[in-house]
Amino acid sequence: MPRSRLTGAGGARRLAFEVLLRVEATDAFADVLLAHRLADTALPPREHALATRLVYGTLAWQGRLDFHLGTLVRNVAVERLDPPVRAALRLGLYQLLFLDRVPAYAAVDASVRLARVAGAGAGGLVNAVLRRAATLGRSGLALPPADADPIARLAVEWSHPGWLVARWADEFGLSELPALLAADNERAPTTLRANALVTTRDALQTDLAVEGVETRPGAWAPEALRVDRHAAALRRLRAWGAGRFAFQGEVSQLIAPLLGAEPGRRFLDACAAPGGKTAHLGALAGGGTIVALDRRPAGVRRVLAETHRLGVSTVVAAAGDARRPPVAAPFDAVLIDAPCSGLGTLRRHPELRWRRRPEDVPRFAALQREILAGVAPLVRPGGVLVYAVCTRTREENEEVVAALTDAHPQLHVEDAREHLPPHAAPLVDRRGFLRTAPHHDGLDGFFAARLRARA
Repeated sequence: MPRSRLTGAGGARRLAFEVLLRVEATDAFADVLLAHRLADTALPPREHALATRLVYGTLAWQGRLDFHLGTLVRNVAVERLDPPVRAALRLGLYQLLFLDRVPAYAAVDASVRLARVAGAGAGGLVNAVLRRAATLGRSGLALPPADADPIARLAVEWSHPGWLVARWADEFGLSELPALLAADNERAPTTLRANALVTTRDALQTDLAVEGVETRPGAWAPEALRVDRHAAALRRLRAWGAGRFAFQGEVSQLIAPLLGAEPGRRFLDACAAPGGKTAHLGALAGGGTIVALDRRPAGVRRVLAETHRLGVSTVVAAAGDARRPPVAAPFDAVLIDAPCSGLGTLRRHPELRWRRRPEDVPRFAALQREILAGVAPLVRPGGVLVYAVCTRTREENEEVVAALTDAHPQLHVEDAREHLPPHAAPLVDRRGFLRTAPHHDGLDGFFAARLRARA
């Protein structure tokens, strides 16, 4: 769509509608699609913010929206509606229920116009359903009774799939669940990492302020800046072009330090794309060699592009399957930032909760064990292996580590807090694992273990 056609709140809603349709029709992630679309529009910052909130909010609350739509739409199941009609209904109902500053008439009228791409009768259906919802209001749209099935009630109330709520109730306890589920529905902050090769966090904060970007220091990682407000596309900033910062979640910035990044060492990043942790490791080590593997050539190209932009010159990248790594031992330190279910990143990827299935968790756990079996022999005696995943499921966390140490008794877990900044010590549990959660510390749900091979 030409830039000139996306203007004002109507343009923000149109953009959000198009992104929602693409997310449902493809395997693309909403944050990537949204960033590309926003970069290609002339929408002012206020409408950028509205489009972003509409996309993330509608996806996060999709389960609850569909439950209510099931009672509001007559004669047809929600899943049988044409995709543009379903997207327009979700988008409109999200505004009615969760955006107090949006007038009901504006939410309804905009959704009616969007739905018309599905045909002449689509607008009438959307108009009738959303006007009924506006009349009932949030208090008039009932939830399942809590006393009959607490898991089903929580799943609808906090918009998560029932199987995931049941799993987390078993792993974390029912009393903790509402806080965790509520935190999942809040969008994660945009976080930057100051590139220590060329700047400091304080200097970067000053540079960004000159370019109209308001930030504040992160709470846990020493190079992290959280973006509060910005008036321009961040990838168009001079600081981005000069390689002064990278986009990297704050807990992700705590992984590379676990490797003990000292100059002159030989490192392996076994699942390296898109290259954020590789580049961070290069900035911390300041020397030595980093071998970066990724299964796909496109992933290798992303790693090389990112490390080159950030001025990291010690990376050798190659395509290769970490289960059968095409590299020779020994390495002083090995990082396995493994493929996982991603269920700790639902704030950043709200659509992921609707894509994952119960069988995905054991499937990823099996893959993680295979990767660790492939790279564990590459760690030199006395060397370090760091295993990290952005999920909180027990099968992909401590159970994978237990399987690794059973199969490779020369590896033993070390306390991660000894290799992190002192103020990050509360993020490490009593077993020495780095473990974070959005409702406890405002971070994505990560797990990391540091293991050392006996000399």
